[in-house]
Amino acid sequence: MKVIFVRHGESTGNAGVPSFDLSKLELTAAGHAQAAAVAASWEHRPDLIVLSPYLRTHLTAQPTIKRYPGVPVEVVPMEEFTYLEPSRWNGTSRAERLPHIEAFWETADPAYCDGPGAESFDTLLQRVDLTLQRLESLPANALVYAFSHGQFMQAVRVTLSHPTWTARQKMAHFWPFSAEFPVLNVDQVGVVYKAGVWRLLNVRADHPELSSASAQCLSDLREVTRQ
Repeated sequence: MKVIFVRHGESTGNAGVPSFDLSKLELTAAGHAQAAAVAASWEHRPDLIVLSPYLRTHLTAQPTIKRYPGVPVEVVPMEEFTYLEPSRWNGTSRAERLPHIEAFWETADPAYCDGPGAESFDTLLQRVDLTLQRLESLPANALVYAFSHGQFMQAVRVTLSHPTWTARQKMAHFWPFSAEFPVLNVDQVGVVYKAGVWRLLNVRADHPELSSASAQCLSDLREVTRQ
């Protein structure tokens, strides 16, 4: 079973417009164009299209849903990670929040919650697990297009790349990893579920932390491509 995670197209928040409700951010004109390009790029009809609860993933997925009428669409808990208390930051830009964002990651405390409406890093990892568990129930030959968010997709990457790490290790690694290997708008992360194990597909061969498990992912990618 193969899942292609897709980050949403450029949102108004990505473009620097102050945010008041992170769940309701719209796409910019560029974001809508990116969504159309994603829909046109698919080579295979999916068996399922999944979305986060947030509006910007629904808007990004819309051209794909239109291209494949009749394919089931499902909302799963793979929304973006909200780790700063929203009420304190309504109406601010990312640049204004950045010092507080960096302070959050420097704690490397996966249980820390910034306040009402915020999540801990542990909660993010739990949502990754819930999403993967839902997808595991699909048929072995299923193909899924999953429209999600950058930090959620990074959490999937880190979880599958380092399955033996503690939550604290994953959190300490997360911010510098994301800075070096960002998930940009409409970037894709492929994963495969085979023989009861999840593996990343598109692992960079020049990744400085490429493990033996990740090397196996590259082999799996070639295998899946041949099928």
